[in-house]
Amino acid sequence: MSARWRQVLIRAGLVLMMIGLPVQVLASALPRGFVYLRDVDPTIVQDIRYAGSHNFVGRPIKGYLAPECILSTSAANALKGVQRMLATRKLSLIVWDCYRPKRAVDDFLQWSRDPARTEMKAEFYPRTDKRKLFALGYLAIRSAHSRGSTVDLGVVPAAFSSPPPDPSQPLRACTAPKGERFEDGTIDLGTGYDCLDVLGTTSNAAVGRTALDNRQMLRSVMKGAGFRAYFKEWWHFELVNAPFDHGFDFDISAAPSQNQKPAR
Repeated sequence: MSARWRQVLIRAGLVLMMIGLPVQVLASALPRGFVYLRDVDPTIVQDIRYAGSHNFVGRPIKGYLAPECILSTSAANALKGVQRMLATRKLSLIVWDCYRPKRAVDDFLQWSRDPARTEMKAEFYPRTDKRKLFALGYLAIRSAHSRGSTVDLGVVPAAFSSPPPDPSQPLRACTAPKGERFEDGTIDLGTGYDCLDVLGTTSNAAVGRTALDNRQMLRSVMKGAGFRAYFKEWWHFELVNAPFDHGFDFDISAAPSQNQKPAR
């Protein structure tokens, strides 16, 4: 968060205290042009991996203070259109990452330079050298996610509810067939999410006909909504006409709608 934005929040907080309104509402204030996805379409399943420990690093990532999907307004509205289309097939989107603060990107870079931190290798990059993740294009020093219109997502059956991962279970390679790898609830898309491996490449025929067809269906509905795919990651999509051409670095905090639940 920039110093200017922080000062705006502090001043607004003082105003709220003076008129007797709760300051915690301010904690979830977003820059102009951003929204919480749940406020645009609450039916889209969210499993924000970097807010927890079930990711390739193995711990919460800097800047992820809550498991929330934040996007530009235009990207969120586009996803709402995709969700409406999938609902006719009794399917739903599941999002794993949306806006990503710059500090999170820096966190990935620092992690990649520490050869001792390989706790999640067996699941997320069993056949890839972590030192090459940036060079191979799986991670980027300047991520499109920081501009707020890029999203990592998959497809699950409608009404799917994501169970938390069981930390007592052994890690299973994301490259293993569906039914053997971690069960994330998706239709068969060939690998798990964030599988930093050549099998994650969108058109890799080694994943089988069913997974290829499902990947093509996902690309098709996302393209129809104005997103372009990234060929190395079947889950990664960027809005073509994105409203921002620069990155942001504000924290991901809980949505006000989550903080203001009615008392029972």
